[in-house]
Amino acid sequence: MKVAYIFSTSGHTVSYKLGKMILPQLEEDRHGAEVIGMFFFDDNTYMLRKGDPVGERLSKVAKDKGIMLMLCDQCAVERGLAEIGPDGKCYPKDVVEGVQVGCFPDLYAALGNNPPDQVITL
Repeated sequence: MKVAYIFSTSGHTVSYKLGKMILPQLEEDRHGAEVIGMFFFDDNTYMLRKGDPVGERLSKVAKDKGIMLMLCDQCAVERGLAEIGPDGKCYPKDVVEGVQVGCFPDLYAALGNNPPDQVITL
């Protein structure tokens, strides 16, 4: 089964559920589902800042397993993790390797060739 995660709940969600549950399972190849993408909203975007220990681990796992990592573009711009270029497009800034920024149409396009069977919102 292929899943995509959307991290929208503020607070302890990413640091605990992702950092202490999902990520270790992915690192140990025991998660039980193929994760194809993760989309981060609000303060959850901070997890993917360059130098964040959990974000750096997630970046490595994402690269190894082909997991798409995307920040909400407006959330990232507000938090200094993305900037709008002269072309009007949004670009990641000071985030771990492999992170994209976008909105729902970008998410749909990124997952379009490999759609998830389930989307899980945490």
